Amino acid sequence: GRLRITAKGKVAFIKLEDKTSGELFAQAPVEQFPGIAVESVTDSSRYFVIRIEDGNGRRAFIGVGFVDRGDAFDFNVALQDHFKWVRQQSELAKQAENPDQGPKLDLGFKEGQTIKLNIANMKKKEGATGNARPRPVGPGGLSLLPPPPGGKSSAPVCPSGERPSSLSAPTQLPGTPITDPLLSWPQPAAAPSAAATADVWGDFAKASG
Repeated sequence: GRLRITAKGKVAFIKLEDKTSGELFAQAPVEQFPGIAVESVTDSSRYFVIRIEDGNGRRAFIGVGFVDRGDAFDFNVALQDHFKWVRQQSELAKQAENPDQGPKLDLGFKEGQTIKLNIANMKKKEGATGNARPRPVGPGGLSLLPPPPGGKSSAPVCPSGERPSSLSAPTQLPGTPITDPLLSWPQPAAAPSAAATADVWGDFAKASG
């Protein structure tokens, strides 16, 4: 024969049918599992006793067995899955009727409870603050590197696109001499010689001083 498990609402039906024609031989309605409608025998996992009904109030207990142990396992699992779904539906219906009775999630801190936060790039090594030297800050909040050893500190560098407001470019007309002593430059010679040029700029092969 052939055995099938079907469900209608919360009730599962174990149907015993003819193998070739599919004609129904008997069926056993199962309202709960495990229960009296389906019982496993004590000395084998492949045999069960089921209670069949004809719909007119007559009942009978018959034994069914599976040749393959895997088929018996599937029979058990199919009934367990159905009634697990029935229990979940009942719980969801109860929660829908009484939403306030469900468990509430308490996210508040209890007395004396603390938490620890690790923020990236904020952890300083011990003694790092004592060895660090503050960098000079130039105009506009730019951090300038310290001057090299033995050299002179360079003038503050203005950010790109900005000009110092304290200096104003003088208006120079063509052919007029520059009268401002701060802006007057010595006029270069007409044709400086190579020796004079080398003498003005000095030797680049070694540092002076």
